[in-house]
Amino acid sequence: MTEKKQHKLDKKVAIIGCGYVGKAVANYWYQKGYFVTGTTTREEKISSELESITHRPIVMRGDDLEAVETVINNQEIILVSIAPISDRQVDAEAYGQTYIPTAKNLVTALENNSTVKQVIYLSSGSVYGDQKGEWVDETSPLDTDNKYGQVLVEAESIILELNQKDIKACVLRLGGIYGPGRELDKRIGRMAGKILPGTGENCTSWIHLDDIVQGIEFVHQKQCSGIYNLVNDVKLTSKDLCNLICDRQQLERVSWDTSKPSFSTLNARVTNSKIKEEGYQFIYGDTVI
Repeated sequence: MTEKKQHKLDKKVAIIGCGYVGKAVANYWYQKGYFVTGTTTREEKISSELESITHRPIVMRGDDLEAVETVINNQEIILVSIAPISDRQVDAEAYGQTYIPTAKNLVTALENNSTVKQVIYLSSGSVYGDQKGEWVDETSPLDTDNKYGQVLVEAESIILELNQKDIKACVLRLGGIYGPGRELDKRIGRMAGKILPGTGENCTSWIHLDDIVQGIEFVHQKQCSGIYNLVNDVKLTSKDLCNLICDRQQLERVSWDTSKPSFSTLNARVTNSKIKEEGYQFIYGDTVI
């Protein structure tokens, strides 16, 4: 476990999981003058990535209760931004081993903690599953037939129990994430001319990294609790999105193999009206770049 010497700063925040999103939030909060604790499961990321954007970088795993207790000690805000440790698609069991122990250990650790006032938990819009392209909001039925969905829904439920303990618990259901280093032009451009499984007719939802960072800060400042969809206004099918991006780069369009199941389990138009009604204004509301 690695720690830096603490400094006296305004607000103490801990980010469990400093991956693509967690690092962006850490950097934002660090620049705002918050005292930032950031965790990673990989020792090598401390010196290469976290030392410059956190005051207290820690190597830990969410299935280690004692480590979770150490991380949240004397903190005010906890952001949970975790994902399975893998460069490839992981199975549902690995999903469960990542999300459920972390959620349970955090709730357990908070039973003996008096400083934490808010927990923000990042989930996924994929919990809605296949809704045949219909509109869904935060009250819509969830896809509990899918094993990945079961894990995400259970983890959300565990976290939301904190609202009964005078801790503001907010779940943000994110769309597909794009932004610097994950530009859709590059990602989809690499698929140009290839054959992808499915029909391409499933509806997708997206969110830019900058809107995730600002959305997190927004629900923190507003002290929001409960569930909010954090997705932009663009509601394209996979096929339409691929065509749009291939066409604007003058690349050969993607083809689709209808005899195979789609990679995506989401087929729903996810509304963002709830967080807009709270007052959030999207940076990239109607663009995919």
